[in-house]
Amino acid sequence: MTSPYIERKKVKVKQLAKIVLNKARKKRVEQGHPWVFASEIDRLEGEASPGGLVDVVGHQGRYLATGYWNPSSQITVRIVSYEPIEEMGQAFFVERLSRCRDHRERFVADRDCRLVYGEADFLPGLIVDRFGEVLVVQILTLGMEAAKTALIDALVQVFQPKGIYERSDVSVRGLEGLEERTGVLYGECPPVIEIEENGLKMEVDIVEGQKTGYFFDQRENRASIAPLMKGWGARSGIKLAEHPEEKKLVPVNANGKVVTFPYWDGATVLECFAHTGSFTLHACRYGAKKVTCLDVSQHAIDTAKRNVERNGFTDRVEFVVADAFQYLREQVKGLDERKARAAGGADTSKKLENAGRTWDVVILDPPAFAKTRSAVQGACRGYKDINLQGMKLVNEGGYLVTASCSYHMRPDLFLETIHEAANDAGKLLRLVEWRAAGKDHPQLLGVSEGHYLKFAIFEVRSKSLSK
Repeated sequence: MTSPYIERKKVKVKQLAKIVLNKARKKRVEQGHPWVFASEIDRLEGEASPGGLVDVVGHQGRYLATGYWNPSSQITVRIVSYEPIEEMGQAFFVERLSRCRDHRERFVADRDCRLVYGEADFLPGLIVDRFGEVLVVQILTLGMEAAKTALIDALVQVFQPKGIYERSDVSVRGLEGLEERTGVLYGECPPVIEIEENGLKMEVDIVEGQKTGYFFDQRENRASIAPLMKGWGARSGIKLAEHPEEKKLVPVNANGKVVTFPYWDGATVLECFAHTGSFTLHACRYGAKKVTCLDVSQHAIDTAKRNVERNGFTDRVEFVVADAFQYLREQVKGLDERKARAAGGADTSKKLENAGRTWDVVILDPPAFAKTRSAVQGACRGYKDINLQGMKLVNEGGYLVTASCSYHMRPDLFLETIHEAANDAGKLLRLVEWRAAGKDHPQLLGVSEGHYLKFAIFEVRSKSLSK
């Protein structure tokens, strides 16, 4: 009688069905890629339930990895272990989640952060964010759905939350044969929760907010704008001079009068696609003089207003509900009209509209323009347009802060698109900083699918002034 157990690497593990890979395939699994596509599979040996574990072996039968199986998905196997395991039970999840916790405690100062980032945390198909005392989970795959009970028990054991809320309302579940789902999975989950990021307080709507409620991936990028927010007072003719009575340096204007506004040295900032105003909050915290916070959604702007008020920045922020593309074009058009008037080439009897503004720093953090490979060409046009208009509105020697969260917009293509926009705008860009997602969004080397976020800071100068 054949034993139901086999011995591999001195560990007794219940024998699983085997996925045998094609001989001619690329050696992606051996190189650490966590996906096995249907086209790479030669056959299934044994019986396996959809969502259950299978062993992945080479064409000669050599063990490579263990993953969960979904015959209805083009990504047929998602790897969860490179050593044999019997099940994705509570003990399995406790071990993996403990590693996730330790990584965040080492690298992320804030308690509120992304706790689990799918494949990069060796838990494919799972996203977990922590907001206050509540965990928000997103389950994207059949294999993770099948293990949900053990997963929830392990989340409670490792993180001791007061509540767990599910936001699996994403269309990708349809590719796995799953329906979209939201709701409370454990404990109590208030719909709106206050979190803290980089010393700032803000609210997160875990029920109606985008994705899981907030985008933690830009945390370090938001902090990176700090050096851009000060050093602008001299442009307004303000300098430090010794006060005749108090015998200390004070800011004075060109007429010698003392400037009492505390943010006299701060930048003027435009944040487009502001969502709930996270870059606006950071700009104010780091000393911005005035911030224009723009989003097409009234709901998002209302939330941004509450966040600004919560942090005491109300007197320095103006809010605009508008389409960013249209707003930027209107400002550029107004700027061109003002230049034409100054050159004597326009009808000065016509009243100027409230356009033609410029800023020291323009921040562009749009949603993904390319969600599929076929949409890349259109996305390039969108990124070029938004950056072209944005850099035209940056004061000479100011900064363009721009990002793309489209995976299919590769880093070299993103930079090439911005370069083309700069050429059309007659601008010279100097790259000051190039960044990706934060440390709570680690990346597996060789797995390009997780490298989606591009973030850049450019100094902007006009070609005509650089000669």
